Amino acid sequence: MSHTPATPASLSVLIGRFQPFHAAHLALLRRALAIAPHTVVVIGSAHQARSPRNPFTWQERAQMILQALPEADRGRVHLLPLRDLYDRTRWAQAVREGVERIAQHQGQGLAPGSEGSKGTAGTAGTAGITLVGHLKDHSSAYLNDFPGWGFDAVAAQGDTAGTQVRDTLFAAEPRGVAAMQAEVAAMATARTRLGTPPALPASTATFLHDWVAGPHAAAQAVEWRMLAEYRRAWQAAPYPPVFVTVDALVRCAGHVLLIERGKAPGRGLLALPGGFIEADETARDSALRELEEETHLDLPAATLAASLRATAVFDHPGRSLRGRTITHVHLFDLGDRPRPAARADDDAASLAWVPIAQLAGMEDRFHEDHFHILDHFLGLTSPGA
Repeated sequence: MSHTPATPASLSVLIGRFQPFHAAHLALLRRALAIAPHTVVVIGSAHQARSPRNPFTWQERAQMILQALPEADRGRVHLLPLRDLYDRTRWAQAVREGVERIAQHQGQGLAPGSEGSKGTAGTAGTAGITLVGHLKDHSSAYLNDFPGWGFDAVAAQGDTAGTQVRDTLFAAEPRGVAAMQAEVAAMATARTRLGTPPALPASTATFLHDWVAGPHAAAQAVEWRMLAEYRRAWQAAPYPPVFVTVDALVRCAGHVLLIERGKAPGRGLLALPGGFIEADETARDSALRELEEETHLDLPAATLAASLRATAVFDHPGRSLRGRTITHVHLFDLGDRPRPAARADDDAASLAWVPIAQLAGMEDRFHEDHFHILDHFLGLTSPGA
């Protein structure tokens, strides 16, 4: 099952996306609470716009987590929402800093980098922090990124996965709310004949029963079906496809030019103008073409081309739900001149010049990793946040 840390933990840590919080998550959380007086639950993929992979906000996931526990245990759980940083080293450091900040606030006396805190997986370490988790496959390799913390390895807690729960809900959506609610009820019921335990805690089932009747499930199901069709179209390819795209970040007089996406995926979300590179284009020429097609920026082509100041490649494997997509982002800086007129066209439903000072408060309105791209170029968030 699991091994007990060599020394008692002062604080246990559970990391997950919890999309949604299911029975296997609850088993891990119970283990974390059993080995320490306090548990930090790190809620990943926080602050993102809703998508088929991330349909629930971090606040909704926090609600599911706490409601699954007895009242007496809820005060022992400390929630740490953390955005996707698309950089494993930076992300692990942000987790460490957040957890140790909570530990110190709770009076645990856990000093980051203290003498002797050189624990390895399978030991408790001397820092008093123990990570609880299940080493499933490459997707859980991050559990090895916290030297100095103990690690409590827990065996698989059933075969429930968040992907399965989401797929079940969104596949049922065309049949209506009642069909989705019936699927929720089935996942919360033990199938005695097969000896299969419930996939969802009763409290999560209650939350999902109400959620699927609200405004978000249908919209995410439309996106889910589009993405499923997109992936099916490439099933005959001899190798998994790798897509190459371009995006244009245009800065002018303290503003950036953003579009509202008019089509799935990400319909209604904010994004940089961009699209797929064509076979006969360089990345630079493709960025200029996409910028023209989507924004009709009222600026001579030569002036715009001369304003190119930087490029960067964003290639995290999980950055796009369409599949492996590598984008080349081009920063065009127009200085402090008056902002040129622009008009939405092609895949853009609308566009606007948005003050850079407002972007940090708009994180949950962006498509895929476009907020992260803006953060990379413009420094919107504090280091390690």
